[in-house]
Amino acid sequence: MTTTSSLLELRGITKRFGQLVADDHVDLQVTEGEIHALVGENGAGKTTLMNMVFGLVHPDEGEILLRGAPVTIRSPLAAARHGIGMVHQHFKLVPSLSAAENIFLGREPGSGPMLHGPQAIRQAAELAERYGLTIDPAARVRFLSVGQQQRVEILKALSYDAQLLILDEPTAVLTPQETEELIQVVHELRTRGKTVIFITHKLNEVRAVADRFSVMRDGKRIATVETGEATEADIARMMVGREVLFRVTKPDVVPGRTLLEVTGLSGLRVDGTEAVRNVSLGVCAGEIVGVAGVEGNGQSELAEFICGLRPPTAGRIAIDGREVTRANVVEHRRAGLAFVAEDRMDRGVSGAMSVSENLAGTHYSDPGIAPHGIVSPGRLRRWARGLIRRFDIRNATPATPVQALSGGNIQKVVLARELSTEPKVLLAAQPSRGLDVGATESVHRTLIEQRSQGRAILLISSELSEVLSLSDRILVMYGGRVVHETPASAATDEGLGLYMMGLRSDEAGEAA
Repeated sequence: MTTTSSLLELRGITKRFGQLVADDHVDLQVTEGEIHALVGENGAGKTTLMNMVFGLVHPDEGEILLRGAPVTIRSPLAAARHGIGMVHQHFKLVPSLSAAENIFLGREPGSGPMLHGPQAIRQAAELAERYGLTIDPAARVRFLSVGQQQRVEILKALSYDAQLLILDEPTAVLTPQETEELIQVVHELRTRGKTVIFITHKLNEVRAVADRFSVMRDGKRIATVETGEATEADIARMMVGREVLFRVTKPDVVPGRTLLEVTGLSGLRVDGTEAVRNVSLGVCAGEIVGVAGVEGNGQSELAEFICGLRPPTAGRIAIDGREVTRANVVEHRRAGLAFVAEDRMDRGVSGAMSVSENLAGTHYSDPGIAPHGIVSPGRLRRWARGLIRRFDIRNATPATPVQALSGGNIQKVVLARELSTEPKVLLAAQPSRGLDVGATESVHRTLIEQRSQGRAILLISSELSEVLSLSDRILVMYGGRVVHETPASAATDEGLGLYMMGLRSDEAGEAA
C-alpha cells in the first residue's frame, strides 16, 4: 500500500429488491493506492454493492464518501466524473466497432457527429502505451480474444481518468495465462497511483493480487483482513461459513460399457479454419474423462460436434452404440446425451424466463407436465418445486426469473434440467466457470454422484485443478488434437502443463 488515506468509505449501505436484502448495512473502507479484494459466494452482495458505488443502482439506506466527503452517485456518468470506473463481468462492448471506437464511444474525437477514426486510434494507442495494455486499437472487437476485450474495457474506464477502478469477476472467462497477465496489469496500475477493487471468489487470486480483502456473506461484510494474515482455507471458511473441501473424494467405481465413442473426429470453426483434427476418445459408464487444455485449442468445438450443434467434417460419434454423427440436437438427446454448455447465460438458460420454464425446456412433451400435449401450469409448478428442492436451488421459486439468481444457482438450474432427463452421457463444459468455492463444491459433488449412478461424463475444463480432482482419465488437447492421455492418478500439474502449452506431445515426442 502506498498511502494510508481513505479514498472510498461506505457507511451502512443497504439495498433491497422486494423482499430480498441484497446488501445489509454494509460498512467498507478502501485506502487510496491499494488493491482491495471483495470476496464472497455468488449472491453475497458484492456486485450489487459496487454497482451502487458506480451509480447503476442506488442505496436505500447509508452513504458513500469519497476522500471523506459524502457524495450522491446517480449514474455511471456521475461516477466517471468522480473518478470511478467499473469493468463488468459481462463486457459492455459493441462487437462491430473497433477497440478505439469502443473506448471513446459517446466522446468521439472529431468535429460534430463525425468520428475522426485516425485520431481515435492514435489516442487509444497512446492510452494503451501509457498503462502498458497492449491492444490493436483498429481491430474490430468481435475479432479480439476475451482477454483483449477486457483490456479494451479497462482502457475505456481509464480514458475517463478513473482513480478508482472496480473489476467485477475479471478472470471469470480468462485463460490461466490471461489471468496472470491481468494480475500484472493490476499491480502496474497501482504503481501508477490507481486504486483497485477486485471482486472475485477465487481464493488464489486474492492472495496473488490484493493488499487487503473484505469478505461478504449473505449481504453483510463479515471481515476485512490483511491478505498476508490469512490462508486460502481461512478465506474459504469466512466466505462460506464452514470448512470447505478443496479436493473431492471419489468412491471406487468399476467402469462399465462404453457409452460415448468418438472416432477420428475433425471439424471446422465458424470462420472455416480447422478446430478439431482426428480426435478419438471413449467414455464408459461410471467414468469421468477430463479434457484439459488452454482455451482455444478445439475444446469448445469438440463439445459442439458431440452434442449436435454443428456437424463435423469427418469421423464418427456414437452414444450407447447409436450413431449420431450427422443427427441434430434432439436426436442426440434422444440417444441419451445431456449437455451443460460452457456459457450458461448464452446457451444454458433464457435469463428472462422463469425457473420453471427453463427447467421444462427438455420436458414440454412429458405427460406429467403436459397431459394431452398441453402444458398444465399447476403440474409444471409442482414438478419445478421438486427439482428446486432436489438440487438445492436457493432463493428460487418456480416463477423466479432465472436472471435474478446467482451464477451458482443458475448453474444448478442447468444441471437440474439436464440430469432430470436421466441421461446416459453427460457432457459438462466448464461446469464451474465463474462460480465461487461453495457453488463449485456443489457442482463437483453432483458430478461425482452422477458418476456413481453409472453416467458416462465427459468433462471439458480449462481449470486444471478441476480436471485433476474429478477425472478418472485425462486427455490434453492442443492445436485441435489430443496430444496426451493418462490416468488421473499418474498426472501432475507440471506434466500436464507441458502438454497444454504444446511443449510435449505423445504423437511427436517433442514440441508440437
